[in-house]
Amino acid sequence: MPNAKHAQRLAIALLAAIALSACSNPNAESAATDPGHASGEHGSSSSAGLPHGRIANGELLAKAKGKATGQSCVDCHGAAGNAPIDGTYPKLGGQYADYLAHALQAYRSGDRQHALMSPQAGTLSDQDISDLAAYFGSQERKLRDLHGVH
Repeated sequence: MPNAKHAQRLAIALLAAIALSACSNPNAESAATDPGHASGEHGSSSSAGLPHGRIANGELLAKAKGKATGQSCVDCHGAAGNAPIDGTYPKLGGQYADYLAHALQAYRSGDRQHALMSPQAGTLSDQDISDLAAYFGSQERKLRDLHGVH
């Protein structure tokens, strides 16, 4: 389970990646506000180096039981990724598709470890990762904004 120090480091790394992306992408503002770009569709390119995500395929994958654990994404994260069964599991709905793709790639490669996620992601293809990221990225955002939280 991630501890507070790990979560803080992850948040800093994520903010740095977003800042670098915004500085290197002259269309960053339109990409951030266009849901098509966030889902990896409509001609946008993924910073994860993946093919375009297909939301409908991602929804099917999110509901499919994984061979490694017998669980599906929605079993743990909820139907739209916004109702995790455990408070330590993240909400995925509305998250940036590229962030989700990078996280799944890290679980698949072993750079990021979790007892359930590592084996689940280990069998995913690049297209599977892109499709899952597009699906969860297209869902209603119920993420908590930490702006102003002390």
